[in-house]
Amino acid sequence: MTAADGLPEYLQRLVDTAADLPLPHRHGRPGPTARRSAVLILFGEGPAGPDVLLIEKSQRLRSHAGQPAFPGGGADPGENYPVGTALREAHEEVGVDPAGVRVLATLPELFLGPSDNLVVPVVGWWDDPRDVTTGDPREVARVARVPLEHLVDPANRFRVRHPSGYVGPAFGVADMVVWGFTAGLLDAVLRAAGLDRPWDDRDVRPLAVLPPSREWTGEDEEDDEEDDDPVDADIADRAAPTVAEDAASPAAPRTVPGR
Repeated sequence: MTAADGLPEYLQRLVDTAADLPLPHRHGRPGPTARRSAVLILFGEGPAGPDVLLIEKSQRLRSHAGQPAFPGGGADPGENYPVGTALREAHEEVGVDPAGVRVLATLPELFLGPSDNLVVPVVGWWDDPRDVTTGDPREVARVARVPLEHLVDPANRFRVRHPSGYVGPAFGVADMVVWGFTAGLLDAVLRAAGLDRPWDDRDVRPLAVLPPSREWTGEDEEDDEEDDDPVDADIADRAAPTVAEDAASPAAPRTVPGR
């Protein structure tokens, strides 16, 4: 079996056009200490049709508290980055069995300048969908398989304005407001897959940002340890993702052989 066997047309289109993902490009080389991270964009066929897996981060985290996101996180030394990183994180966060995921491609590296992070989105197809549960509740509050039909519905599309001044795309789905980095990446992926529909980008709504539910002690989230200004970096890293054209490692998308 090849990686493309039996894939829905929209997903094959996404893989074929991955090199031209409609995202802005940023020149400049990440620092030598840039942290490598990966997220898993996991598509499947759910009870309500084609869907994608999203998580909601715990309010206990200092960074990105309560933020909808793709499963993912930082690379561990010696692991198969980025694919191994994305699959491990999805297993740890929501119990996704790596053996049931057909990894299709990696997308271009995305640069999160304020925190000096490089994020590689890994596209996967859920050959063997199973029930998912939150792993560590200190990190993940809940999991949602969001139907693509809900994401492309113009009634669920708008833009948000953060108190910092940031304005960007958003989705109102699964009782969540998906915004920032995740929404920007979702918007680009849906366009590349040929699924997007016209929506009113003049609809700009204020974003209500809730503070963490407890005082941070440094024990739950390690990403911010080296940030000069963690609050500002957190806001900026939720903004529109940009392709790292001059990244230290190859940024060209590549198709991953079937598992």
